[in-house]
Amino acid sequence: MTAYEKPSLTPREIEDVLRNHFGTGVTEITPMAGGNLSSVFSFVHEGKGYCVKFSDLAGAYETERYVADLLSGQGIPFPKCLKLGMTGRLAYAIMERMEGRNLADCTEEEQTRQLPELIGILTRLADVEVGATSGYGWIGPDGNGAYASWKEFVVAFNAEDQTGTFWENWHDLYRKSCLEKDVYDEIYNRLMACIHYNESHRGFIHGDFHQWNILSDGTRITGIIDGNCMYGDSLVDLAILDRHLPRSGVIQTYLDYQARAGAVIPNFKERLLGAYYFKGLDGLRFYAKMGWKEAYQGTRQFLLNLA
Repeated sequence: MTAYEKPSLTPREIEDVLRNHFGTGVTEITPMAGGNLSSVFSFVHEGKGYCVKFSDLAGAYETERYVADLLSGQGIPFPKCLKLGMTGRLAYAIMERMEGRNLADCTEEEQTRQLPELIGILTRLADVEVGATSGYGWIGPDGNGAYASWKEFVVAFNAEDQTGTFWENWHDLYRKSCLEKDVYDEIYNRLMACIHYNESHRGFIHGDFHQWNILSDGTRITGIIDGNCMYGDSLVDLAILDRHLPRSGVIQTYLDYQARAGAVIPNFKERLLGAYYFKGLDGLRFYAKMGWKEAYQGTRQFLLNLA
């Protein structure tokens, strides 16, 4: 199985999509870094910045507008979605462009200095009012989760049959990549053993909460972008951030923030463990598919060493 390759477009194809929406006057069409599954371009129209994303994955952006409306409507600095469409076999989404650069481009010291503000945003994400929606796991275009319980979602997400998704035929990775079945099974069994601690918690999860999806001007956080959004235990986002900023004291900063707010966190250690295992399994599979052996080995070691 080869690494996933983002769709490639000619300048003419991009220009045609933008002309259909904006007419004339689009300038400065520039490829943007980041985005493992989408090809992303920034551009300017009438002095305002936007971006357009393209994907060949079915239904890639159908939830995007719902999430954008949900978060931006509740004061989360998340870009508004202006247009969804298709061009040939590719889906596209036109979004507002938020100011700032990837937090990953800041120095480690700058990232650590902005961590308390980032923990505040993470907490606000977990507290987003999800109204009358129901379900767990992936959020659909109607705002509901795809599964009746968190456990049902986790089992389905790790099942062999993933027909029609990014993970179709993923068991081939056991033969064609660095993914080890015995390691995957061990972590999965550990996840199942502690999943009941996470099951009763249902909040909004960004699902990809790390420094390449966080924007900054160097001194403050200016926006949160993208995401593999779902409903479940919001400590999943904390686990993701901690794994991506391992030297920044993410967990202690989070606990200090909650203590100052007088928040009580039931079964924190057990829930965080379940969050590490859930995202760690996802990471092992993803890094193997992308051919990122160093990231795979680091995640493997971290997970196996968890108590």
